[in-house]
Amino acid sequence: MLKKFFSYYRPYKWLFTLDFTSAIIVAVLELAFPIIVQRVIDTILPTEEWGTIIWVSIGLLSIYVINTVLQFIVTYYGHRLGTNIETDMRQDLYKHIQKQSFKYFDNRETGKLITRLTSDLFEIAEVAHHGPEDIFITIFTLLGAFGLMLTIHVRLAVMTFLLVPLIALALAFFNKKMTQVNNQIYDDLAGFSAGIEASVGGIRVVQAFANEDYEDNRFKILNESYKKSKYLFYKMMGISSSYNYLLMRLISLFALFFGAYYTIQGEISYGDFVSFILFANVFVRPIERVNIMIESYPKGIAGFRRFQEEINQDPEIQDSPNAVAVESLAGNITYKDVTFSYEEHNPILDHINLTIQAGETIAFVGPSGAGKTTICNLLPRFYEIDSGSIEVDGHNIHDITVQSLREQIGVVQQDVFLFPGTIKENILYGDLNATDEQVRMAVKLANLEDVVASMPNGLNTVIGERGVKLSGGQKQRLSIARMFLKNPPILILDEATSALDTETEQAIQEALDSLSEGRTTLIIAHRLATIKNADRIAVVTKNGIEEKGTHDDLIAHNGAYKRLYDAQFAQ
Repeated sequence: MLKKFFSYYRPYKWLFTLDFTSAIIVAVLELAFPIIVQRVIDTILPTEEWGTIIWVSIGLLSIYVINTVLQFIVTYYGHRLGTNIETDMRQDLYKHIQKQSFKYFDNRETGKLITRLTSDLFEIAEVAHHGPEDIFITIFTLLGAFGLMLTIHVRLAVMTFLLVPLIALALAFFNKKMTQVNNQIYDDLAGFSAGIEASVGGIRVVQAFANEDYEDNRFKILNESYKKSKYLFYKMMGISSSYNYLLMRLISLFALFFGAYYTIQGEISYGDFVSFILFANVFVRPIERVNIMIESYPKGIAGFRRFQEEINQDPEIQDSPNAVAVESLAGNITYKDVTFSYEEHNPILDHINLTIQAGETIAFVGPSGAGKTTICNLLPRFYEIDSGSIEVDGHNIHDITVQSLREQIGVVQQDVFLFPGTIKENILYGDLNATDEQVRMAVKLANLEDVVASMPNGLNTVIGERGVKLSGGQKQRLSIARMFLKNPPILILDEATSALDTETEQAIQEALDSLSEGRTTLIIAHRLATIKNADRIAVVTKNGIEEKGTHDDLIAHNGAYKRLYDAQFAQ
């Protein structure tokens, strides 16, 4: 884990060197003050040379000015180092999450993923900044101060040092406990965030069912759980800091008591006594720093462990070693003996075989849950098949890079997802480099011109979260415009008109017919009236693809399709 953690320092070697070197110099100069005080008391004061005292004071002032500059460097550039590392980790995690399959997202709540990307990594910046320098400076200052204390009086130094092992044992114990508590805090925070995301995202449903009190109580349970974990953390922190405070004050008391004794005995001078007291204060300072570390570090360690857990999960969908990028595809598709299951030993598709010619429109119909959408989702490798193969233009899809394969396939879904922003920005998602003229042409082809003209700012109208300011039909046309801009050779239409009124459906069906022209098109449909003109229709049931043929052929066959057709048009 440490090896992986420190690998994030490589791009910022100069920043780390600047921060670390400055921190060391600050620590060294801190040790100079007690030495100078001892010299002033024992050597300079008896001579009563005021001019020398002035020059010594100027020298000390110079040290303080240098330390002030170095403290700024440590604080500012050190935190820049930590922030850079935190940012790189967050970028790596986001990139990693984007590579995951649909199955990965099926089993995770959005709020928990957001927590992994935000809260889990906040404390890592502090650990990345202070971690190496705190550990080094703590050890250096302890040993440096102890070494200089030995030069004054060995027995006095040893007596003062005796309490340090007790502090070290306490630190190890409390650090372990607080790391465990922080893991629980992060788990509770993830559930907390997921609860917020679900209740706020579904606020319209909550209000429609007047279930505000229920959601309020549900949130209260999450909130209380998070609060109790925080209480436990601060309880451990309070015990730790109180225990260490007592031991540190005992160190100062030991130094004062035994130092006074040896001074009275004449074994050390007054200057040595004052110097020893100052060294004792320097000695306990890194221990006070450790108290701060023990609050921050367990959070950072717990966050990084969770980061590691996530980043070590290899994406299910990956390019094979010999995968090649394809520039263009004609759209000949073959499913060969394909088996797939969402859960082990429960296949949704069992040995499916299907051939689709380039430019052909094939519609999939059948009862819900039979596997229509699954068949289509396997083509762009949104999920990985269990066995068999899928080929496009003779290439096994595993031998094509995932990105280039998906660039050749367009998907228009029933539940259209639109990003916050403007109409134009959402259309441009089909081709981020498209010109204004291409955008206007896509708007025209999708029958979206009247909608854009009616908007207060035309294409630059902000549509709100998930396009909340648009109707269902307007959203669907916008998604079709986006697909015109992408211009893929293979098209998947997943019940793209099933939730619309008849008039809107007709307008959108015309846009879809225009979009499908010249492309290999896979249509998933419940409303059979929309697919009567498909080149072929495949009836998907729990037994697999039960029938294939044109509308007229399947009606004449008097099988599963005829039963579906009669059920819809019986009246």
